[in-house]
Amino acid sequence: MVRSAAGAARPDEIRRHNLSLVLTHIHRDGALTRAELTQRLGLSRSTVGALVSDLTRLGLVEELVPTGGAGVGRPSHVVGPRRGGPYAVGVDIEVARVTVAAVGLGGDILAREEFDTERGRLTPAALVNHVSAAMRRLRQMAHTEDRPCGIGVSVPGTVDQRTGRIGVAPNLGWREVALGDLLAASVPEVPVAVGNDADLSVYAEHQRGSARGCDDVVFLLGRIGVGAGIIAGGVPLRGRDGHAGEIGHNVLDPAGPPCHCGQRGCVETFIGDAALLARAGREDLPAEGAIASLFADARAGLMPAADVVQAAAEPLGRTLANLLNTLNPSCVVLGGSVGELLDLAGEEVRAHVDRYTFGTAHREVDLVTPGLGHDSALLGAAELAFTSLLADPR
Repeated sequence: MVRSAAGAARPDEIRRHNLSLVLTHIHRDGALTRAELTQRLGLSRSTVGALVSDLTRLGLVEELVPTGGAGVGRPSHVVGPRRGGPYAVGVDIEVARVTVAAVGLGGDILAREEFDTERGRLTPAALVNHVSAAMRRLRQMAHTEDRPCGIGVSVPGTVDQRTGRIGVAPNLGWREVALGDLLAASVPEVPVAVGNDADLSVYAEHQRGSARGCDDVVFLLGRIGVGAGIIAGGVPLRGRDGHAGEIGHNVLDPAGPPCHCGQRGCVETFIGDAALLARAGREDLPAEGAIASLFADARAGLMPAADVVQAAAEPLGRTLANLLNTLNPSCVVLGGSVGELLDLAGEEVRAHVDRYTFGTAHREVDLVTPGLGHDSALLGAAELAFTSLLADPR
């Protein structure tokens, strides 16, 4: 908070801070009464009323007055995100698919588009063209004349938080790509932020998903590659240049299958989508449909899909044990294909976690699937885009 030379906080900064608090609570929790906001924030009723009036005038929230009911006295106004108000654009880049969505305050997906890509053929320039075109259509689909307050992009690769550059996204074949700058040049005057897919997934799940209320959490994301997003003590852990959480390239077996990174026996050579499909003899099929088909067959007990899933329980258990031994989280969220493995072979996975975890690190750890389904990274990208608006609603 900015302070004057005498050390006292400036009134305008106090106002900005309080507006931010009110809008953040409504964004995270949905519609709240003025009474609830007063209790949560420890402010007077008149101050909360004035803040809500400011946010209403800014077009960010709207109020409803409840009618009816058996209560005595005047009901408290309900304050929620304004319908047709500001929205963020979330972009989730996968190897075989890109999703672009308009997301309103409160985390509601107002409209979305998806397009398939061919592995290794998506260039940064093509991605920017797709996103720019999709944004024009999403604005119409969301029935709003407002411009987006920001664009957040989820990337399956390392992102330097100091520069916003993608260091390496190996499954896309990208290295040292200034994607944020390219997108900002295509969509001027709209702030752009870029983050790693697992980092954004854990952030979204911590804000409004399965990890809410848990300040020591890991999100293990299985796609073509495998990555981990980490929150420790309530603080995101990304490392010096964005490489924290690259669990997919931890070596489980130095004599194992070759990995594209140059090592052998990396985690993703055992439990990544490509590895699972290869073991099932389906590596030549499009990854997006093939992995869903593989898990559907496993659920039906069909071979070799069921055997592939059972065989993946041990390396997944060892990977989770390594995370528990190193980070000691209270909750691990498993998304993408590793979430499917937990659903299908949960008993075996937990048995291997118990076997390989040191001491009591495995006790009282929740292994869960995402509360936001397949949209954790997408909604995390939208949260990234909302950052500036939530920090200063004015």
